[in-house]
Amino acid sequence: MSSALYIGLMSGTSTDGVDAVLADFSATPPQLLGSVSLAMPDQLRADILALNTPGTNELHRAALTANALAQLYASATQQLLQLHGLPASAIHAIGAHGQTVRHAPDAGYTVQLNAPALLAELTGINVIADFRSRDIAAGGQGAPLVPVVHHALFSNGQARAILNLGGIANVTVLGTDGSIRGFDTGPANVLMDIWCQENTSAPYDIDGAWAASGTVNTQLLTTLLSKEPWLTLEPPKSTGRHLFNREWLAHRLAIADPKNQMAPQDIQATLLTFTIQTIVDALQQHGGPVQELVVCGGGALNSRLMQGLSHSLPYPVRPTSELGLPVQLVEALAFAWLAWAHDQGRPAGLPDVTGARHATLLGCKYPA
Repeated sequence: MSSALYIGLMSGTSTDGVDAVLADFSATPPQLLGSVSLAMPDQLRADILALNTPGTNELHRAALTANALAQLYASATQQLLQLHGLPASAIHAIGAHGQTVRHAPDAGYTVQLNAPALLAELTGINVIADFRSRDIAAGGQGAPLVPVVHHALFSNGQARAILNLGGIANVTVLGTDGSIRGFDTGPANVLMDIWCQENTSAPYDIDGAWAASGTVNTQLLTTLLSKEPWLTLEPPKSTGRHLFNREWLAHRLAIADPKNQMAPQDIQATLLTFTIQTIVDALQQHGGPVQELVVCGGGALNSRLMQGLSHSLPYPVRPTSELGLPVQLVEALAFAWLAWAHDQGRPAGLPDVTGARHATLLGCKYPA
């Protein structure tokens, strides 16, 4: 039984917290046994966000931040074990992705803040980490990582698309022939969260209510859609906070609203519509025939965002919770799956997703 239990850890682009899940891989599909979620401490979040852009003494700061993140991962793991009355020896491995602060596959590298050796030491459990590097070494984007997992969890023989709405949005397209494609579409919550935090006391726009109080500004929307070359790239492609950040938004606001006359809630409404439109455009241009869209990630809890997708797409849109998996736990479960796949010797880096020259076994193991 011990060889079937894995823990997956996820702290995403939104940097709002850590999700930890316990999964049993003795069955197909794997069974989600439980979860723990911890809020990201304010200082750790600030340190992570500061490392998304160049600064002084980055190597030292990155190392300390990675260690602090590993401490938080260890706390989540220990709470999960306590919740289920399990010793560390019952878990075969932890899948821990870390926190991406630089992603430059065209330059041949990606950087995730993580301290997997420290996490293994703190928990007494094998840790599997560094899931992107091998695919990038093979000429791929190293992202998105989850399409192969989406296939394992959600394939039903239909042409189905799986949309993850974290800080960045990424989509998996599952064909009726068993094919798997996937790519990032652009921002999901990242720009809306930044603007909400800057203009309200809330960390994010709960249920899209603030955006709903505003009016979409067509000039700003046109600027957002037309002034970013990345949006016109063909898949495979990936992105992150290194591109879509406060500076990116400030530049577009300066073009569309040079006199700073736009109401903050109108900007939020426009950012919500921008997210919807980039996803719809990507699905229409690159999705192929799709019969339904299944949505996970924190953005799936934003009813305005979900309604906007439903109104803009010609097929049903529904959350993964209707399929039995809570929307906020799918990514953490994905890293448990990727750790299991590493142990099974199962390649999870797919050329049709990342553009790599060949399939690759993802992750590196740090024994307990």
